[in-house]
Amino acid sequence: MENINGKNLTDISYIKEIMRKHGFNFSKAMGQNFLTNPSVCPKMAEAALEFSAKNLQEEILAKKTAVIEIGPGIGVLTKELCKRADKVIAVELDKRLLPILQETLAEYDNLQVINDDVLKVDLQKLILEELCGYDVCVCANLPYYITTPIIMKLLESELPINSITVMVQKEPAKRLCAKPGVRECGAVSAAVWFYCRPEILFNVSRGSFMPAPNVDSAVIRLNILPAPPVDVKDRTMLFRLVKAAFAQRRKTILNAISSGLGISKAEVSAKIAQAGVAENLRAEQLTLEAFAKLADSF
Repeated sequence: MENINGKNLTDISYIKEIMRKHGFNFSKAMGQNFLTNPSVCPKMAEAALEFSAKNLQEEILAKKTAVIEIGPGIGVLTKELCKRADKVIAVELDKRLLPILQETLAEYDNLQVINDDVLKVDLQKLILEELCGYDVCVCANLPYYITTPIIMKLLESELPINSITVMVQKEPAKRLCAKPGVRECGAVSAAVWFYCRPEILFNVSRGSFMPAPNVDSAVIRLNILPAPPVDVKDRTMLFRLVKAAFAQRRKTILNAISSGLGISKAEVSAKIAQAGVAENLRAEQLTLEAFAKLADSF
């Protein structure tokens, strides 16, 4: 991972040198941790673009590949993506990192850096204006504190992308990939399985970062489905029910939904019966199909 000056972007001494040169300090509020394990980013980049390659084979490589990266940091992962994709758009919130990225990634003319909050960026518009005709995927080392909001925005926006490859905290990674109907499943898991097929690719130890976090991480890939696996009349109602049921997951769905939606138990009981679901079940016991039937009955 050499840059144009022969410096290794995962070398701790070089990271400290470039931070010192640009007067940069880590921000706890932004959850900044830079990767120092040289094997991680090439594997992530390969995984991100692997799914695109499979899609493009069916189209006889008719399209070019593009990646939207969230939070490039000093450009360790960005560099690997630029080597493999036709175009990379990196969205970085911290403007202090912009001059660093200009230096570390100066050799790549297929990179565009946007200084903005990805939660505020109109990603549909960005893809339409900048990546029209490209096969697009998302790749990111996500700050732990904002993992769920970013993933939910990417999914709920229903972007024309084929996959999302992200590094997240190890335990949340397991929950994100847990299939509805198993104990580890949560509200976000149900949303993930509605839009895609998730898979855990590999683990990353806490010692792979500077500064080292208190937990290990995992890289997961969410392979976007061409269409949801269940038919439902109202997606908004589906996810309202999912959130209500999991908000009080120790309670039965009868009690949790009644409390979460502010509807009488008698009315909720009737709707659950109409859906053909047992009212004494808990949220973690319901499949996506069962939630869809509930949503339709409501």
